[in-house]
Amino acid sequence: MTDTAARPATSRGASDFTALAARVQSEGLMQRRLGYYWTKLIAFPLIFAGGIVVFVLVGDTWWQLLTAVVFGIFFAQAAFLGHDAAHRQIFASGKANDWASLVIGDLIVGMSHGWWRHRHTRHHANPNKLGTDPDTELPIIAVTPEQVARRRNPVVAWLMAHQGVFFFPILPFEALALHGSSVKRILAREPVERRWIEIAFVGVRLVGFTAVVFLVLPPGMAIAFLAVQLGVFGFWMGASFAPNHKGMPLVPANLKLDFLRRQVLMSRNIRGSRVLDWAMGGLNYQVEHHLFPSMPRPNLRRAAPIVRDYCRRLGVPYTETGLIESYAIVLRYINRAGLGQRDPFDCPLIAQRRAL
Repeated sequence: MTDTAARPATSRGASDFTALAARVQSEGLMQRRLGYYWTKLIAFPLIFAGGIVVFVLVGDTWWQLLTAVVFGIFFAQAAFLGHDAAHRQIFASGKANDWASLVIGDLIVGMSHGWWRHRHTRHHANPNKLGTDPDTELPIIAVTPEQVARRRNPVVAWLMAHQGVFFFPILPFEALALHGSSVKRILAREPVERRWIEIAFVGVRLVGFTAVVFLVLPPGMAIAFLAVQLGVFGFWMGASFAPNHKGMPLVPANLKLDFLRRQVLMSRNIRGSRVLDWAMGGLNYQVEHHLFPSMPRPNLRRAAPIVRDYCRRLGVPYTETGLIESYAIVLRYINRAGLGQRDPFDCPLIAQRRAL
């Protein structure tokens, strides 16, 4: 028996990731991309300020609904930049990244940096692990039949039974969920780091932006403007998040996997051009992002073929689909879960691990 065969699976898994990480480091893919990020850090506040000026100058007209669409897309792109900062992708200093995320996330987008970090860190640690990953517990969408069975409210239960049909219509409301969760977090009784800074930044963004809209537009038009802006922002964010893990294996809390397999087996990449890279903020390289969360976004495209080939040599399934195909997978999966037709524990991954 060789030494490799004699080592426990966890040791082999650690060694597998160490070898991959060494290759990625040797290719320079963990190096900072300061030119790329400084361009965005300077441009985004200027674009935001310029957008407000244009909005005020255009004034009272229904053409402002086009401005609302632009603002919705802009806030989504700003959220992606805040995501990069929170993952330490921009600066070597953690404090500098935190402040970049605070300014971008709280002051420009209106999303709490602290709330996002608290939730997203748990997701990255255990993607698709039931009872641990917060993204497997959603207020309306169910990912397991057990979640449907727990819902006593007949309206919510009916919605879950038809959640495949309502999935895309629900996405525009994601913006309200993101803003609402952020406000709830920073006003919570539990300790919140930089609470007053977050309250000030989020308050200025949400209250100030809304006030400007109502000062420039009559009430009905202002409400329509905010509905379009929030709808576009929410849809863009939800459509970018949905393909990454939904429909991938869900695993019980007691399942033990090494880091490489835990991240690769639960994540899905989306094939596409650089336009898709921009549209999804790099989240289409979900496998690489989960393996190397601090890797600068523009390096993910170069890392993908390295990780793909490495996983294939190890025999670790590496999932990659087209965008439309990924949505079809997600819809089929949540439909089956909502109708109680899917046992999330009945998957080859878990059967394989139980046999070890």
